[in-house]
Amino acid sequence: MSAASRISGGLIDRDKPLRFSFDGTAMTGFAGDTLASALVANGTRLVGRSFKYHRPRGIFSAGSEEPNALVELRSGARREPNTKATTVELYDGLEAHSQNRWPSLAFDWRAVHQLASPLIVAGFYYKTFMWPAAFWEKLYEPLIRRSAGLGRLSGEPDPDTYEKATAFCDLLIIGGGPAGLAAALAAGRAGARVILVEEDFALGGRLLSELCEIDGLSGAGWAQLAEAELATLSNVRILRRSSVFGVYDDEFGVIERVADHLPVPPAFTPRQRLWKIVARESLLATGATERPIVFGGNDRPGVMLASAVRSYVNRFAAAPGQRAVVFTTSDDGWRSAADLSRAGIVVAAVVDPRREVAASIRALAGNAPVHLGASVTDAIGGQSLRAVEIVDAAGKRQKLAADLLAVSGGWNPNIALATHLGGKGEWNPETSAFLAAGAPKAMTIAGAAAGRFTLAQALEDGARWGAEAASRCGHAGAAQPAYRASDEAFAVTPLWQVAGARSKAFVDLQNDVTAADIALSAREGFRSVEHLKRYTTLGMATDQGKTSNVNGLAMMAALTERSIAAAGTTRARPPQVPVAIGAFGGLSTGKHFKPTRLTATHDWSAQQGASFVETGQWLRAQWFARPGETDWLQSVSREVDAVRSAVGICDVSTLGKIALCGADVGVFLDRVYINTFSTLAVGKVRYGVMLREDGFVMDDGTTARLAEDHYVMSTTTANAVKVMQHLEFCHQVLWPELDVQMVSVTEQWAQVAVAGPRSRTLLQNLFGPGVDLSDAAFPYMACGEFRLGEVPARLFRISFSGERAYEIAVPAGYGDALMRALMAAGEGLGVVPYGTEALGVMRIEKGHAAGNELNGQTVARDLGLGRMMSTKKDFIGRVMAGRPALIDPARPTLVGLRPVDRNDRLRNGAHLFAPGAAPSPETDQGFVTSSAFSPSLGHWIALALLSRGPDRIGERIRVYDPIRAHDFEAEIVSPVFVDPEGERLRG
Repeated sequence: MSAASRISGGLIDRDKPLRFSFDGTAMTGFAGDTLASALVANGTRLVGRSFKYHRPRGIFSAGSEEPNALVELRSGARREPNTKATTVELYDGLEAHSQNRWPSLAFDWRAVHQLASPLIVAGFYYKTFMWPAAFWEKLYEPLIRRSAGLGRLSGEPDPDTYEKATAFCDLLIIGGGPAGLAAALAAGRAGARVILVEEDFALGGRLLSELCEIDGLSGAGWAQLAEAELATLSNVRILRRSSVFGVYDDEFGVIERVADHLPVPPAFTPRQRLWKIVARESLLATGATERPIVFGGNDRPGVMLASAVRSYVNRFAAAPGQRAVVFTTSDDGWRSAADLSRAGIVVAAVVDPRREVAASIRALAGNAPVHLGASVTDAIGGQSLRAVEIVDAAGKRQKLAADLLAVSGGWNPNIALATHLGGKGEWNPETSAFLAAGAPKAMTIAGAAAGRFTLAQALEDGARWGAEAASRCGHAGAAQPAYRASDEAFAVTPLWQVAGARSKAFVDLQNDVTAADIALSAREGFRSVEHLKRYTTLGMATDQGKTSNVNGLAMMAALTERSIAAAGTTRARPPQVPVAIGAFGGLSTGKHFKPTRLTATHDWSAQQGASFVETGQWLRAQWFARPGETDWLQSVSREVDAVRSAVGICDVSTLGKIALCGADVGVFLDRVYINTFSTLAVGKVRYGVMLREDGFVMDDGTTARLAEDHYVMSTTTANAVKVMQHLEFCHQVLWPELDVQMVSVTEQWAQVAVAGPRSRTLLQNLFGPGVDLSDAAFPYMACGEFRLGEVPARLFRISFSGERAYEIAVPAGYGDALMRALMAAGEGLGVVPYGTEALGVMRIEKGHAAGNELNGQTVARDLGLGRMMSTKKDFIGRVMAGRPALIDPARPTLVGLRPVDRNDRLRNGAHLFAPGAAPSPETDQGFVTSSAFSPSLGHWIALALLSRGPDRIGERIRVYDPIRAHDFEAEIVSPVFVDPEGERLRG
């Protein structure tokens, strides 16, 4: 550590040294440091390379507005790119690396990009990569991908956890500076429920960085007393290391960095927590961000915001340089000269473009040379600042040796959160800044965020607005103290850009947007502030333009001869600060996001040698291999043959099951299904199709009526949740007057299909002679409730296989026992368990449309179900399903296919063309949706969607599959391959 860079004083704890490394170099800091302040204290000036030109960059600010000092933290799976060193709380063992450089930070080959800067100006990506077109995939895209981005992701699963939480309060205070603390004290003393959110790890805001007094105490000392009092109030919650990233309808999004200041989060502790805060009132006390000035070389390491210089000197006891020049257009900037001198740092000059400055302000410069009516035109140096060139009031240029340039162009209130719900900033000439207009409902703005920049004004605003917010929330207001604060001067004459620069002048440091880019945007017609933003990428980086937007907008206003008010400002959008995607996911990751759901018969299936497959969130038996079977197709074919010739059982519990009760269920079902259900008799089942509002098929299934006011709907496994949401919407929004109650009972009932010519015999063995299952007593599409001993059971005579079939349901806890009992009852009948593959083969043989056909692009007519659409009632999707394009006879409709050469294999996704036609999008007539080897027919078959399909049965079609190099002809046949008359189905 350089002794000259670590100075006396500050708020760091020198009794707690912390070791860390930067680019492999071991360094030391103290508790209370940020990574940036520790780097400054260790004499490190070069910390990164710029995005586009790979120019050397140093630390520019001391907060979340930082555009330059982006680093990679940690290593391995916890590596985190693009982290602002200015917001990273130092901890022991911290490992940081610079990024966007190769092979090293000091020697970056890609700095050669600067030589090509005339070719990669604003909008170059719109112009450069257009011709020749063939170069896009072979040259342009690979180059862009190699150059894109700044840091590197680990590529490994994130080992940390993230949480979500919700909190409610009377008053949410955003910002823990003087205005925020005064408001929290006033509202907290009155008894209001207060949440104070502060992005720093310490409360106080600028009080920690300025040499000021409140009621005879130092600013930092007063902040400590305020924090101590707030800690005693049970109605006040303080969220440190937290940022409000978005304002939404009636709620605020907050990211809390719970363990980012630790090497590894403790056990059972999340790394970050995403808060949703609902507040009756909110107070925006986010302060203001100092504005830089655009001049030549203003991106050199060593050029820094004047307020940041004071932060490093006063709060962190770190000297950003040994010889400084202060370049300011505001009274506030002169304070940096006084603080630098007090810290023992030489002030080579104070440069102020204003020709007149009050004597009391000039006195802050002490014995330092003062240049009024002068400007800095260029910062000179390479990997560090060596000198600055100024032009004085007479136009004479001179160079001043310096390794630090503190810049102050005024202050921009941090109003972004006040504009997230549609508001916009309005230019205020008195403060030379944009102020919020039309803040969200129940939001008040205080202190510097409202353009009231002095400490006294901030304290006054906070105390008043905090007390009044508490009163509006029903709490008697406490007495509002009159704080005595240091006098401050904030007069400013804005200067956006210094003319006559000899080197590049940057507006947006992170995206390398230059003054020349702004001028080019104006010349090429991109003069709207929103167009300017997108054409030049101004303000589109991780800092959200906090230090660049206003300068860029003001420069465009000048170039187009408009006032800043007329030019306007861009609209801020959440998130206001970067938020890890993991925080949005919370605990819903991996299997916590999509947990594996097991059927009640899972253990039994595993004992039977089942191979499992994920269907939705469920794990289902795919097939049951037997000794001697060498591949899955043998197992599946055996299962299909057994069902067709004897009997098989299959767990179908995963199909969605929704119980509907009430006097109006029949009317309700008429409106959501295309066919009629109000006439369904008790003890009967009916197949139905459900449309989306646009007329396309959403789902199909059966609904059984168990009693006058009790129905059970069955849905596909994949759409169970979507259908439930749809029904809830229809009831709650469209027809709340209907007497209908519904609940998902999918997991409450285990359900098993029993299919095959011997299925009735098996069930009769199970139920015994006391239950009549004859065709007369229990015909096709019948349902009923029975008992198996003391266990309630439901029986449905429905079929997905095309064979005589039933589905029996028992409470889920009895599912395993039911499966074992069915196997026992089928002994001697040739019973076999079958899985989802055999189920799929049989449904294709029978021509049943399923998920592959219900792909969101088909209507009922496409699937051969057009006649089901009732003409006597209305239903969701009826009108839209009648659009001309959806009733066009040329639409692809469902057909069956079988290869002319029975040895050819049909595959899903193959496209269909007329024989002899050249394959192209124009000649494409359809595609194969589902295919399977049919043991019943001895060859491959398929279902397909083919233009004018039903009219072309008997023709031949070309099946073209370029991915798998298949090209052959097939016959167009009926989609029903097995038992077209349905004799097996009905018995």
